[in-house]
Amino acid sequence: MRRTLWVALFGIAMAAVESAVVVYLRALHTGAAPLSVLQYELPGQLLAIEVAREAATLVMLIAVAAVASRNAWEGLLYFALAFGLWDIFYYVWLWVFIGWPPSLFTWDVLFLIPVPWLGPVLAPLIVSLCLVAGTLWLLSRPVVRLSRRAWALVSLGCVLVLLSFMIDYRYALTRADPPRFRWEIFLTGIVVAVIGLVGGSFSRALKRRLGEGASP
Repeated sequence: MRRTLWVALFGIAMAAVESAVVVYLRALHTGAAPLSVLQYELPGQLLAIEVAREAATLVMLIAVAAVASRNAWEGLLYFALAFGLWDIFYYVWLWVFIGWPPSLFTWDVLFLIPVPWLGPVLAPLIVSLCLVAGTLWLLSRPVVRLSRRAWALVSLGCVLVLLSFMIDYRYALTRADPPRFRWEIFLTGIVVAVIGLVGGSFSRALKRRLGEGASP
């Protein structure tokens, strides 16, 4: 519980740092322009630095998860927890600092690696809420491990979610919002991943209990 709390606090604090950086960049380079076009108003050299900063943020989240965990499974869970809270509180802090986004359906450039990710703010918040809830649930059940089928479903769900963010990346290059978000791909990915996570966990727990009941 103590390690979980420290990882959670790190994710929330990292979100405050990143949102402050975005506020400064916005003030210096775009004036009153929407944050969703921030990266594409930056000079080329600063854009490359922005990509490097995003990569460094991922390294930091991985590092704190590695330090807090006792094995690879816990490391994955702590990374998911830190990532989810970081993403949620990134938007929370932006709203506190400058009142942005004005709506959960406001478009944003979510990430830049390997191509720009685009979507309404609500979409990454749904992903991050699922990550936090799923991670806390699994951390409270330390003996649970996912089956291969569950891993396959979770992986497929993740691919679909990422596809929904990146499929229209070309609009970012023209500094325009896509005509619509691919909610059908996104929600399918969420449902498939949740089914894999919950179903796989319950299935593995049931098999373990049956095995314990059959043992002398």
